Amino acid sequence: MNTRFFTVLLFVLISAPMHLSAAELRIGYVNPGRVAEEAPQADAARARLETEFAPRDLAITEMQEDLRQMEDALAESRMVWDEARQQEVQRDIVVKRREIQRTQEAFRDDFNLRRNEALGALQRQILRVVEEFAEQEGFDLVVSDGVVFASNSINITDRIIERLRRQYEQENNAQ
Repeated sequence: MNTRFFTVLLFVLISAPMHLSAAELRIGYVNPGRVAEEAPQADAARARLETEFAPRDLAITEMQEDLRQMEDALAESRMVWDEARQQEVQRDIVVKRREIQRTQEAFRDDFNLRRNEALGALQRQILRVVEEFAEQEGFDLVVSDGVVFASNSINITDRIIERLRRQYEQENNAQ
């Protein structure tokens, strides 16, 4: 019985200050997925990745086209070429396929690494902007992931996106 009494007392003592100050709390909600999707910094990061990896993607496409031409030439010349020539071209095709696979794997690995770096940098920037915004606007708590419902009155996502837009414009105007 004593344990139950102390448990209830502890609960009351802990929750009482929360109830008293809950009316004073200023809470905001940010949808991080929407911010990351709509922020101009995200578009700029995607464009930089595309520019950086476009030449390698084109090279892979050209390698695939070369392979297709080799396969077509083998198929068309089977009756004309002797066995030794056919085997040589088949070996070249196998070597080319392996080269393409290695190149594609390296491309994917490098692209994923750079994409993750860019995404991490964007997430850190968004977090900084949310923290600065919350401090400037007097928020006590800003939540994001795992929220089941947030009313429009506490949803500050649009304001964060707007702040990121202004920051992006300032950075680009300075350059």
